Amino acid sequence: MLAPMRGAAATALSELEREIDAPGGGLDRLRLVPTPFVPEVRLHLAEDAIVWWARMEAAVGHALPPPYWASAWAGGQALARHLLDHPELVAGRRVLDLAAGSGLVAIAAALAGAAQVVANDIDPYAVASVVLNARANRVAVHATGDDLLDSAGAEADLIVAGDVFYSRTMADRMLPFLQRAAAGGAEVLVGDPGRGHLPADRLTVLADYPVPTTEPSVDSSLRRVQVLRPA
Repeated sequence: MLAPMRGAAATALSELEREIDAPGGGLDRLRLVPTPFVPEVRLHLAEDAIVWWARMEAAVGHALPPPYWASAWAGGQALARHLLDHPELVAGRRVLDLAAGSGLVAIAAALAGAAQVVANDIDPYAVASVVLNARANRVAVHATGDDLLDSAGAEADLIVAGDVFYSRTMADRMLPFLQRAAAGGAEVLVGDPGRGHLPADRLTVLADYPVPTTEPSVDSSLRRVQVLRPA
C-alpha cells in the first residue's frame, strides 16, 4: 500500500478531485479524455489550460505553477507510444518517469508491464494529477514531488523523460542527471519535439513520430517527435 499524500500535494489532490466532480462545462474545465496519440491512456486534461490556470489562481488567491500537467505534451505522447509498442523495454523493470506532468508515460509503462513505476514532478498539482490519472486507468503508479536532479542517481532500471529540454536552466540540470543514471546502469529514454535546448550531439535517435498536440499556443496540430537515448 502506498503512503498517503501529505502537504501541498494532498491539498492539490483535494482541489483537483473537487474540480473533476464539479458539474458543468466550458473552456476552464478538466475532462477525462483519450490521449490523441495514445488512446489506450485517458487523462484529465484542460480544454484550455491557460483559462483553467487563470480561474484557479483567482479561486485560491495566489500564484500557481503553470499547469503543464493539464496538457498532453508531444514528447510524452511519443514516449508513451514507444513503450506500449515495445513492451520489452518495460516488462518486469523498475521505471522512473521524470518531470512526469500528467503521468502519461508512467501510466503507459505500467500498462506495458513494468514491475514498479514512480512518477516524479516538483509541482504538487502534477503529483496530484498523476494520482488521479493512474486511478482512472486502473494502474499502480507511485507519485513523488522530490527534486531528484542533484542526486547521484535513481533506483530505476529505466528512466523516461518527456519534454524536459524546454529551457537552458532545465537542460543544464537534466542532462547531467540522465548521464549519471546511464553511467550507473539505467536505460534512459527521452522524448523531444525539437525544443531549442536538446543536446542533440549527446543523444542517439531511436524513433521518430508525428504526434498530434494539445499544447497551448502551438500553430501546427502535428509535431515531429524523436525518442532518444544518451550516446
